Amino acid sequence: MRSKIKSSYPCYINMDGAKNKRIVLAVTNDLVTDQRVHRSCLALHEDGFEVTLIGRHLPDSIPVHRPYRTLRMHLLFRNKALFYAEYNLRLLLRLLTLPADVFYANDTDTLPAVYMATVMRRKRIMFDAHELFTEVPELANRPRVKYIWRVIEDFFMPRLVKRQATTFTVCHSIADIYNRRYGLKMQVVRNVPLPYDASTVRPYELPQAEGRHVLLYQGAVNMGRGIEWMLTAMPLLNDCLFVVAGVGDLYDDMRQLSSRLGVDDRVLFLGRLEPEELRRVTCRADLGISLLENKGLNYYYSLPNRLADFVQAGVPVLATDFPEIRRVVSQYEVGTLLADGSTDPVSVSTAVREALLYWQQLPAEVRQARFARAAAELSWEHDKVTLVQATHAIFEENKRFETL
Repeated sequence: MRSKIKSSYPCYINMDGAKNKRIVLAVTNDLVTDQRVHRSCLALHEDGFEVTLIGRHLPDSIPVHRPYRTLRMHLLFRNKALFYAEYNLRLLLRLLTLPADVFYANDTDTLPAVYMATVMRRKRIMFDAHELFTEVPELANRPRVKYIWRVIEDFFMPRLVKRQATTFTVCHSIADIYNRRYGLKMQVVRNVPLPYDASTVRPYELPQAEGRHVLLYQGAVNMGRGIEWMLTAMPLLNDCLFVVAGVGDLYDDMRQLSSRLGVDDRVLFLGRLEPEELRRVTCRADLGISLLENKGLNYYYSLPNRLADFVQAGVPVLATDFPEIRRVVSQYEVGTLLADGSTDPVSVSTAVREALLYWQQLPAEVRQARFARAAAELSWEHDKVTLVQATHAIFEENKRFETL
């Protein structure tokens, strides 16, 4: 049963008689852990839009239960090149038949199919760049693959400008780069979580943490995330437990490194967690870890969503001194910045100890005031307004066009 949604915006009847305004979004993942896209879909759904999210189904995918419609495609290939080719072909076929008024591409890897569908069906397009796609570390040593993705962006991005697409990205630095390259005027919708009261969350039980400080990394266990730096520093942090919550390409490698270093008693790999479980783990941490290697512009200008997750939980962060990260940490005084190049075990362990000591000695009322201010502004309730208003503007334009 479709819930009745109150909205401050009028709801118009589409030309085919459908009451809700229909948006189909596409991602290349299996929907389970993509919280940014889930928050976007939920915000649009709650504001009266009829949302359909399309992704893929993996052999180990768990069921998803969302208040909006979800579709997951079973694909034959998991190899990168063949996967992207099959995905975009299958996605295009789906988009040609699904009822929709607007198509919404998340990241460059969904753009070919979504763009072609909008052209063939004469629909409006929205595009959300979650990262600077051609500068991800995974492409740093793969020049041919990087070149292909750059060609794809060089082909489609100027066409987004010509079609007056509504475009978003996660931070001002990436918006500036796409603007300089292609003339895209991207609006910034940061990858920040929904606000919540951390005091009401039941902390995750970590028996290994008894008598130890909990250091938490949460997110993809991929190249350039600073996990190796932390592992090599753990022999110098006997009174700490390093928790890794997430999976990724280097998950098994990092577990093997932990064993080789002889720190398995001080390192805990939790694997993939449901969002509710992850929140409980976050609230258990004493210090959040957000260290990135400078492996290209995508990392250098990124604003990791884990930073805002730590803020919402009231957990101070040890983070890399990159522009967007520095802007948040310095503005709200919610963490410590690790100087560029200070990634050897001694420097990292010293930074961890100094951060823990600082936050232990800081008066509770000062700490609470800092995190309350940061949590209010680094929250989805704050940033989703940009997304919802921009989406309503599309339908207002459609309505004016239809009445001409």
